[in-house]
Amino acid sequence: MHVIVVGAGVVGCAIAHELASRGARVRIIDPRGTGQGATRASAGILAPTIEGHVPALLQLGMRSLARYEDFIRRATDDAGQPVEYERSGTLQVALTADEADDLCALARTFADAGVEHALMDSAEARRLEPALPDDIVRALLVPRHGYVAVGALTRALAQAAVNRGAVMSIERVLGVEGGTAPAVTTADGRSEADAVVIAVGSWTDQIAAPRKGAPHETGAGAPREGRAEAPRVDRAGLYAPPIVKPIRGQLLQVHVEPRVAGRVIWGRQCYAVPWRDGSVLVGATVEDVGFDERSTAAAVSELLAEAFRILPGLRGASFEEVRVGLRPMTKDELPAVGRSSTMRGVFYAVGHYRNGVLLAPLTAALVGDLVLEGREGVELSLTRPARLGL
Repeated sequence: MHVIVVGAGVVGCAIAHELASRGARVRIIDPRGTGQGATRASAGILAPTIEGHVPALLQLGMRSLARYEDFIRRATDDAGQPVEYERSGTLQVALTADEADDLCALARTFADAGVEHALMDSAEARRLEPALPDDIVRALLVPRHGYVAVGALTRALAQAAVNRGAVMSIERVLGVEGGTAPAVTTADGRSEADAVVIAVGSWTDQIAAPRKGAPHETGAGAPREGRAEAPRVDRAGLYAPPIVKPIRGQLLQVHVEPRVAGRVIWGRQCYAVPWRDGSVLVGATVEDVGFDERSTAAAVSELLAEAFRILPGLRGASFEEVRVGLRPMTKDELPAVGRSSTMRGVFYAVGHYRNGVLLAPLTAALVGDLVLEGREGVELSLTRPARLGL
C-alpha cells in the first residue's frame, strides 16, 4: 500500500514510521523538513494528569503514555540513534498559600481517581530537589510522568521510517484531493497514492478549508514569519473561524552545570525541564497571534522571571536560544484523528495543540490500524474529524 504523509513533525514522523514498519510504501512531504513546526516549541513533557484538563484528553493521554516505552524502543532500535527519555516524574510546586491550596485540592482529585502521587511539605520537597527555593510551601509529585527530548525523538522517528523504506521530500504542498486515487499536489507536481494522511498541524485549513478565491495560495506549512493569516471565507462569502488555529508558543533553552534538578519542575506560570547535560527548557507562552512566528523580548523576560522563582539557580545559567512554534488548536482542544468526512482516501492527524509529543504513540497506532487494516480503535470516537467539518 502506498501512503503519502503530509507533515514531518513528531506526529507525522511517528505515523510514517508506524506505517513503514507494517509494510506500507511511505512518502513524507514537508516544506521545511523534520520537526520545524509546532514540534520546535515542545519541551517534550509527558504529563497527562496535568495537561488532561477534560476527561477525553486525560483518557487519550493516559493511553498514549502507556505506549511510550515500546514507542521509544522501536524508534531508537530502527533509527540506531539514542533519544533522551526519562520517567522520573513531575513536581508541581506552590510558592503561596493559594497555590498550596490548589495543590491540595488536586491531590484529593488524584486520590479519588487512583493516580499515584505524593503531596509534600517544604522540607520534603527540598530534600527531593535541593535547588527549589527556600520559600516553597508545598509540592505535588506524580512519579509516572516524565519527558523526552523532542528534537532527537523526531529525528529518530524520521530516520527509523527511512530505514524501513520511507522516502522524505522537502516540497511545498499546494493541495490534497480525495477519491479512488487520493493525491497530493506540490510545487513539483501531482502524486497519487492509496491513502493520504494530513499531519500539518496549524496549516490544516490551507489544505482542508482554503480561503475563497485563494485556494492553497501559500502552501501548507510555508514560512509566514511576522504575517497574519487572512480570514477564511465560507461558500456564502461569510467569515468562518479557523478549524485548526495556530497558537504561538515560545520556549527557552538555558544551560547550567551541574544538572539543576532530576525531574520536571512545574510552577504556576512556567515549567522547567532539566536535561542530563545541564540544558534546561523553560516554557512556554500561549499566544493567539495568527501565523506570526517571531520571538519577543517580553516573552523571554517573563519566562526567565518565572523560571527564577521556581529554580533560583537558573540565574547563573547561560542563555542558549529561544524556540518558536505554532501549536495547532481545535475549538474543543482535542485532536482530529481519523477518516476525512469530505475526501475519500484521506485521513487526518491534526490539532494536537500542546499534546502532540504525548499523543504521538497512540495517534500513530490508531492511524496505522485505520489506514492499513480498516480497523477503528475505540479512541477514534473522541477524535473524529467530522465533528470539525474535516
